[in-house]
Amino acid sequence: MNEEGLSVYLSGEIHTDWREQIEAGATAAGLDIDFLSPITDHASSDDCGVEILGAETDDFWKDKKGSGINAIRTRTMIERADVVVVRFGDKYKQWNAAFDAGYAVALGTPLVTLHDPAINHPLKEVDGAALAVAETPEQVVRILKYVMTGVL
Repeated sequence: MNEEGLSVYLSGEIHTDWREQIEAGATAAGLDIDFLSPITDHASSDDCGVEILGAETDDFWKDKKGSGINAIRTRTMIERADVVVVRFGDKYKQWNAAFDAGYAVALGTPLVTLHDPAINHPLKEVDGAALAVAETPEQVVRILKYVMTGVL
């Protein structure tokens, strides 16, 4: 933890408001947390490579450029984080979130996974590396509160 508070990277699913729920809950609990996240605007994330480095005629190279630039941001933010929370939704496959979880663990950064119990089985290896497995954003806020204050 840094002296100013905690830095928490929120990775994963971008189609629901789970990040906002965690941020609002942390604010309501009076927690001093700096939240970091990937770019959650899908179009910006997909197009950053060709917008910055130039157009591509092949989608493979378009995706390669974008994923590389996004990885610079993601890795930088995860390296700054005291805790990484990775949300897996049930509708889309978040392969990048699985990478983020593995990267955090490789760095020794505490990992919390967040997902519905219905997908426990496919995430058993990722959950095995996590120090906590939450089902709701509220549980994540309670974990962060306990980590920061020792209060239940």
